[in-house]
Amino acid sequence: MASFYRFKNLSEETGCLHAVTQKDPMEPYAFSLALHTGEAAREIVANRKKVISELGLAKEMHFVVAEQTHSDHIAVIGDKETKGWEGIEDAVADCDALITDVPGVMLTILTADCVPVLLYEPEKKVAAAVHAGWKGTYTEIAAKTVRMMADRFGCDPRMIRAGIGPAIGKCCYEVGEDVARHFFEIPEACLDGKQGKYRLDLPYINKYQLLESGLLPSNIEMSHLCTACETASFFSYRKEQGCSGRFMSMIGLC
Repeated sequence: MASFYRFKNLSEETGCLHAVTQKDPMEPYAFSLALHTGEAAREIVANRKKVISELGLAKEMHFVVAEQTHSDHIAVIGDKETKGWEGIEDAVADCDALITDVPGVMLTILTADCVPVLLYEPEKKVAAAVHAGWKGTYTEIAAKTVRMMADRFGCDPRMIRAGIGPAIGKCCYEVGEDVARHFFEIPEACLDGKQGKYRLDLPYINKYQLLESGLLPSNIEMSHLCTACETASFFSYRKEQGCSGRFMSMIGLC
């Protein structure tokens, strides 16, 4: 049986469904859900179908997958249709955040160290899923997603619930000054390391940007799980030396 990580704050909302998948050594490719990394597509699609089965969704939900490019591009999903689920050909092109107000649509993000951010506004019933690597974090993709939720759907940032999922933590994410300098102005974003290296706290930076966007501290839940420390449960591209596996963070409206 597949295991899922869930946020308490999102689980309390009756209007949305969410889950974060975890590794399973008994499944093909340890239950990777990525179609873009070279594994046998038939096995990955079978893993994805197991997600549907384990979540008890049958054919009720239409899953949407994006072609993630470490951009700040955001797509609004306005139709109840499946995209990128059984093949990468029809994935949402060049996009790292998805927003919908359509019931029956499940937005998905694939990661293996980058920060997955799930958002839900219960009054307007709008959900979003964000992929924030260091480049997306630098361009404030999570904050831009909140802004689009407000502009397009009238969402109140003070009402938005956020879950910041498992990602590489400052304990393990060592970067050079060329990356770290982009975040020097954010308090506590970087810890000085050795020989000109820095420990970068991407989950915290995304939380900081959400707070700056108007979210309330009490509405932001951090997983506090480092993918590089928890390789038994989550894929880590850095710790596992370029692994091809990806876990999936998803949120949808019901």
